[in-house]
Amino acid sequence: MLKVQNLGYRVGERWLLRGVDLAVGEGEFLAVLGPNGSGKTTLLRLLAGELRPTEGEVFLLGESLAVYGPQALARQRAVLSQVREMAFPYTAYEVAFLGRLPHLVGRERPLDHRKTLEALERVRALSLKERLFPSLSGGEAMRVEVARLLNQEARLLLLDEPTNHLDPRYALELLCLFRALAYEGKGVVAVLHDLNLAGLFADRVLLLKEGRAVAYGPPQAVLHPGLLEEVYEVAFSVLGQPGGPTFWVPLPREVVRGA
Repeated sequence: MLKVQNLGYRVGERWLLRGVDLAVGEGEFLAVLGPNGSGKTTLLRLLAGELRPTEGEVFLLGESLAVYGPQALARQRAVLSQVREMAFPYTAYEVAFLGRLPHLVGRERPLDHRKTLEALERVRALSLKERLFPSLSGGEAMRVEVARLLNQEARLLLLDEPTNHLDPRYALELLCLFRALAYEGKGVVAVLHDLNLAGLFADRVLLLKEGRAVAYGPPQAVLHPGLLEEVYEVAFSVLGQPGGPTFWVPLPREVVRGA
């Protein structure tokens, strides 16, 4: 579905990202990890077609992103960004309906309104449909934005820190939804900060540092304590039982010295 070859992006003389290769197939969930400033959001914007690569290329469904027009691209990939402010006082329903715009030819149809209601219902936000978007809490606004994402019916979902500012319950519910969408055949790429959520939900992990890929593969192979310490500059302890989930815990330097 998605293929990236030798991807790089430069601003002036500074490379924000360089030499990245990856692939995401139907039904796959890829987590992108790395410290602040490692190039995660830059990578996502390149995958979305919002930035043009300085070198390398992004292919979606076998075609270069460069050949897609805006509407055709919006039918195939949907983006959940960190910025969720609305310039106009739209209702939650109107925000969710925005996902139908790539599919409209002329006037909106009853089908578009039905799909909007279905998307709101799937994220448990149907009761919010008459509320003004700026009046929603962070968790409520996120559910409405995810409804917009679902309403777009794209095959590739690009998520920039989707669990940011969410409490543990809503973070887990949201990633369970995206994991379910992957099982339904969507491709999912999510920038995350929580290593444990990446380990629980991702099929593969891309670990970035200073704009370069340090490791790429299954979570258990990439999330190695020694490699994590090299990337994040803090020691990690790995907890878990055989056959159960694994957890990666960063250790304060005082604990490391006292061990």
